[in-house]
Amino acid sequence: DDRDASSTYYINFDGWNEPNPPYLIVNYEYLTPVELTSFSASEKNGSAILNWITASETNNQGFEIERALLAATPGQEWEKIGFVPGFGTTTEPKNYSYSDNNLNAGIYTYRLKQIDFDGTVSYSSEIEVVVAGPTEFALYQNYPNPFNPSTTIKFALPKSTNLELSVYNSLGEKVAEVFKGELDEGYHEIVFN
Repeated sequence: DDRDASSTYYINFDGWNEPNPPYLIVNYEYLTPVELTSFSASEKNGSAILNWITASETNNQGFEIERALLAATPGQEWEKIGFVPGFGTTTEPKNYSYSDNNLNAGIYTYRLKQIDFDGTVSYSSEIEVVVAGPTEFALYQNYPNPFNPSTTIKFALPKSTNLELSVYNSLGEKVAEVFKGELDEGYHEIVFN
């Protein structure tokens, strides 16, 4: 739509019996519910980090985050992977972020589905993120730490591996075997309760 945000339009009444037909002045406001100023993505340790900024919002319920594996093609199926609430109506810039975690190596395409309170939707442009697989074995800091009653252990495998993941106390005694088996290449998380 190439209309200005606030414009004056003139309507000519055909068939008017005057030599100079009158014009009716109509003030038309075309409100963009959400003015998206940026939408970007980056990859970090097997996660796609999406960031976007709005300049203003009108009746914004929020954003559904949609993902497609590999480059999107016509008729591509999109999958809803999350929702971030909006700020309703505001004239102040707002920053948003969403993390899509534990991705396998590949190319991922994302878009935002902005939803108004009345159910009207609009879509952002599409962006791609290349997720490279891990290049070395890695064990990351568990979170939360300290924990009660459970914690998440994240690790990276550069190739398919037969793995045993165990927890030891400060005396070097085995407390629990958390996982034992084959896992594919990639970033993994296991919850220890």
